[in-house]
Amino acid sequence: MKIVFMGTPDFAVPSLRKIINTFGVECVFTQPDKPKGRGKKIAYSPVKEVALEHNIKVLQPMKLKNDIEAIEYLKELKPDFIIVVAFGQILTKEVLDIPKYGCINLHASLLPMYRGAAPLNWAIIKGEKKSGNTTMLMDVGLDTGDMLLKDEVEISEDMTAGNLHDILMERGADLLIKTIEGLYGGDIIPEKQEGETFYAKMLNKELALINWNNSAIDIHNLIRGLNPWPIAYTNYEDKSMKIYESKVLKEDSKKEPGTIVGVSKEGIKVATLDGTLLIKKIQFPNGKPLTIEQYINGNEIKVNSKLY
Repeated sequence: MKIVFMGTPDFAVPSLRKIINTFGVECVFTQPDKPKGRGKKIAYSPVKEVALEHNIKVLQPMKLKNDIEAIEYLKELKPDFIIVVAFGQILTKEVLDIPKYGCINLHASLLPMYRGAAPLNWAIIKGEKKSGNTTMLMDVGLDTGDMLLKDEVEISEDMTAGNLHDILMERGADLLIKTIEGLYGGDIIPEKQEGETFYAKMLNKELALINWNNSAIDIHNLIRGLNPWPIAYTNYEDKSMKIYESKVLKEDSKKEPGTIVGVSKEGIKVATLDGTLLIKKIQFPNGKPLTIEQYINGNEIKVNSKLY
């Protein structure tokens, strides 16, 4: 079986490793190397690092759709599958038509909901109780191809996007193996996507500013969904306060939304539209993330002051 793998970030690494160990991989496509950190040192993608470990050929086209040489290489290779996991580039019909069994994508949501760039984040922001992975046959649309297999995961009340990412990253590798074996053996019948969809747009720092006029649960979900990036934030005494952890309290408050109604080692109680949110872990500029117990050990958070 000839397999080409296309992927870039950490999320794709367990899938690549499992496919290498189970079937072997002929070639890896990943995004071009980029400068990273303060020193702007050129860094390889996590997927490239794994490919080099196994002496697998690596191609890094700036835009695959315009790279005639790379496309010709794929045509000559005649792969059975092209497996795509968070590659970061759109594949044209010319590329999609190359592999015998098609281009298979691992997508971190239960399609048809949460198509787009940040599906697992938006599942948490929207307060979903479950998420998962879907494998699909890719077409020219954005996450619109026929579904193959699904793997469902429960989302707990305190699960962050980072937690969910790590679960789906590992479980996605197993789902891909089952999908490749099932398609190769003719045991999977592709299913059209029908029903409600939501476009999970890319995250940005504008989205991260908390509106205290929202409900406590909506703010809590935003905090969870934006952890570990870009991290939800508010402003306290003209300083940005990043919020890493929170909890919805069953406490009513008559105070204006955004008002700090209590401070203890358990956290900062803040009035919201419909109740109270407990802030448990914060970070101020030039500081480290700290629990409230750690922070108030040497600093003051004033009751009745406003977050905005």
